[in-house]
Amino acid sequence: MKTYKLVITGAGPAGISLAAEARMSGLKAEEIIMLDKAEAHSWVIRSLYPDKKLVTANYKGMPAICHGVMCLQDSTKHDTINYLDKAIQKTGVVVNYQEEVQKIESIGTKKEPEFIITTNKDKYKAKIVVIAIGIFGKPNKPDYPIPRKLKDKIHFDITSFRTTEENILVVGGGDSASEFAQFLIEMGNNVTLSYRRNKFVKMNSFNLNSLNELVKCNRINLLLQSNIEKIDIQKENKPLVFFKEKKYGIKKFDRIVYALGGSTPENFLKSTGIDFVGDVPDVKEGGESTIPGLFVGGDLLAGKRGGSISHAFNASRNTMEQICKNYLHCHVSEHFKYEKGVKL
Repeated sequence: MKTYKLVITGAGPAGISLAAEARMSGLKAEEIIMLDKAEAHSWVIRSLYPDKKLVTANYKGMPAICHGVMCLQDSTKHDTINYLDKAIQKTGVVVNYQEEVQKIESIGTKKEPEFIITTNKDKYKAKIVVIAIGIFGKPNKPDYPIPRKLKDKIHFDITSFRTTEENILVVGGGDSASEFAQFLIEMGNNVTLSYRRNKFVKMNSFNLNSLNELVKCNRINLLLQSNIEKIDIQKENKPLVFFKEKKYGIKKFDRIVYALGGSTPENFLKSTGIDFVGDVPDVKEGGESTIPGLFVGGDLLAGKRGGSISHAFNASRNTMEQICKNYLHCHVSEHFKYEKGVKL
């Protein structure tokens, strides 16, 4: 069983920036490992963001102020992925992809924490564990059944397929729904957007304005106050959508894309012994949970409203400060030190 000072679960912006903070704090690359169940780092950005989407550092009013090693202003998806690629390379920390953490067991004491981490491939021992898996463990799914034969025509992102000149239904009312619709229209598809409310309340001003422009130009069919009752199968295994509202009736589509948000991986967190306050983890300063040495990072600290990349970066700095202060007694490494004002 391999032993590390720090095991990071999740290789997104939070996990990557935590590794960078740990290296700057004096930990050696071989004392740290990142584990991620996806095929590559930053799965949410790669899979849910359209290629042309601007990755904003300032999100939902959160100022893009950098306090830690890493800093990123508004960037394209491509530039953001490249920046995170370079950050991993610079840290020298190994990332094990397609390795899902299944169990985290505390075997230490309050003053000397220690953990056994069990994955689908191996077991590890660590002094400190940081869970940085993001707020969306799995995409939310509708409460009505989806026929199995439609699995190739039902999607929860827009990177798993490429198509044009199709009749596509997007279901949802947040930023992702607007961005999915915009992207599919740019690809030359006929898009219908279904939302259960009479107006959009979760969308940022940029996406709302873009959607309104599409409506004015008759480039999107908007179904407000629409609720899907069931999905059936039409010819060629394509979805047939039954709406509860008589004015919408039954409509045929080539495929459906759901943008219903995601669920916090609450069950996994509770299985580690972490306590909750309502629907959020009970954490102290720096994201330390009720279990000494077990920390929560990234969007999990921001709650259901979600956080920004800048928030994740800054949270990693605060987390590492607490880890060094209370457990590892680390210090800034001269080898990994940055000049004043220079960010990774």
